[in-house]
Amino acid sequence: MKIEKECLECIYNQSTRVSDYLQVNKTQAIHISKIANQHIENFDFNNTPPHNATPMYEEIAKFLELSDLYADMKDEASLSALKFVSTCKDAINMMPDKLEGAIKAAIAGNVIDLAAEVMFDLEDEIAKIFQRDFDINDFELLKEKLQTTKTLVYLADNAGEEVFDKICIETIKELFPDIKVYYFVRGNPIINDLTISHAKKSGLDDVAILVDSGVPTPGYALDLASQDSLELFNSADCIISKGMGNYECLGDKSGFPLYFLLKVKCQVVAREIGANLGDIVCKKL
Repeated sequence: MKIEKECLECIYNQSTRVSDYLQVNKTQAIHISKIANQHIENFDFNNTPPHNATPMYEEIAKFLELSDLYADMKDEASLSALKFVSTCKDAINMMPDKLEGAIKAAIAGNVIDLAAEVMFDLEDEIAKIFQRDFDINDFELLKEKLQTTKTLVYLADNAGEEVFDKICIETIKELFPDIKVYYFVRGNPIINDLTISHAKKSGLDDVAILVDSGVPTPGYALDLASQDSLELFNSADCIISKGMGNYECLGDKSGFPLYFLLKVKCQVVAREIGANLGDIVCKKL
């Protein structure tokens, strides 16, 4: 998915969130704004939003001498998410189709996103999601695919979401015990996206094989992925892709058994995917 002009303001706003969250001084804030504007002026409109935004974040992190801009916030997001584990598991167990409940729990976690145009409340989302339908509904196709899947690649998104991904993977393995799950995380800290160290903190290695995808981008960019992760990606029987960043990188790729799970949080993605702001999506590529 190529970047659009509407993305520019959103990406600039992401840079101001860094200044606000880290409470930088005025001089630092001005310099961060300058970094953002310089990068935005040189964006490549033939490339994706994640490809374009990553160098900006890398320069801001270098300027502030921080390897992970949102390290503390990511820990807080995961701790907050843990409060809803029992609620989600109870809701899943009460549903006629446990897999549907698990997929909805995973999508509910996708509201945790510092790069979104619009923010949603996690508690409110969990309270509603198990009673609503998918707005784009390829769930039955995903369910059918999982019945013959031996290797599942699960593309992670943001820190905090992994708590709900873990519930989803546990349910998938309960229903389809022969499936081997590979859980892909980012190669370097970028925005609040999940890395391997954070995934281990949340015990994802108890339910899946953790894979450092190698990508420094907030989305699984095939051209930047490690060879090992690409081989797994290319050979997987099924790929579950969480979040908008992964959709931005993969939504126009063909020939992969891809199923996108996400909450629509920006108008550009809404138009691209054929949904509305706030919709919940289970979409086959």
